[in-house]
Amino acid sequence: MVQAIGLGMVVLVGAGAQRVTGLGFSLVASPFMVLLLGPFNGVLVINACGAVAASIVLTQVWRDVDIRRALLLIGPALPAVVVGAWMARGLPAAPLAIVVGALILVALVAVVASEKARVLRGTTGAVIAGIGSGFLNVTVGAGGPAVAVYAVSIGWAQRNFAATAQLVFAALGVASLVAKGGHPSMAAAGWVTVGAGLLIGIVAGNHLAERVAPERAQAAVIFLAMAGAILTVVKGVVQL
Repeated sequence: MVQAIGLGMVVLVGAGAQRVTGLGFSLVASPFMVLLLGPFNGVLVINACGAVAASIVLTQVWRDVDIRRALLLIGPALPAVVVGAWMARGLPAAPLAIVVGALILVALVAVVASEKARVLRGTTGAVIAGIGSGFLNVTVGAGGPAVAVYAVSIGWAQRNFAATAQLVFAALGVASLVAKGGHPSMAAAGWVTVGAGLLIGIVAGNHLAERVAPERAQAAVIFLAMAGAILTVVKGVVQL
C-alpha cells in the first residue's frame, strides 16, 4: 500500500507539471516508476500514464495546437520508436540512456546559453527533435527534453508549445506501447492511486496554469528538461 501511495503522489506532481508547462509528467515520474517497478515495466507504465495524461490535457487545450508542427514531430518520431524498441531488446539500455541523456543535456545548455546554438529550426530541426523524442520515449520514458530543445531553438510561444506537445506525447505513448508489444503490470491498488493522482494533478494544474506567467512556465520547461536529461544519465549509470 505504501508503494501505491508513493506512485499516486509521483503521478499527481507529474500530471500537474504536465498541465502547467506542457511537459514534465515523464520527467518527474519516470525515475521513481523505474525504481519502484523495474526498468521495463516502469517505462511501460510511464508510456501508458503519459499518453492518458496528455490526452486529458489535450481535450482542454486543443484550440491552441499547431497541427503542422505536431505532425512534423510525430512523423519522424514513430519510426524512431520502432527502432528504439528493437534496440532496447537487443542492446543494454544503460549505455544508451547515458549517451542520449548527455547529448540532450549539452544541447539544452547550448541553446539556452547562445542563440548561435539554436540550430534545430525549420523542418530539419523538427525531424531531429522528433527522432530524439521518439527514441527516448520508448527506451527510457522521457521524450520531453528533445522537444524542449526544438521549442527553445525556434522561440516557440509557450501557450502553443504546451498544447501541441500534448498531441505529440499522446501519440508517442501509444506508439511506444504498441512497439514494445507488452502491457503495463501493476497491482489494483497502484492503478487506483495512479488514476486518482492523474485526475487531481491535472485539476490542480488547471488552476496553476491560469496564474503562472508564460515566461515562468517556459523557464520551468527548460528546468524540467534539464532535470530529465540529468536523471536519464543517472538512471543509466545506476543500471550499469
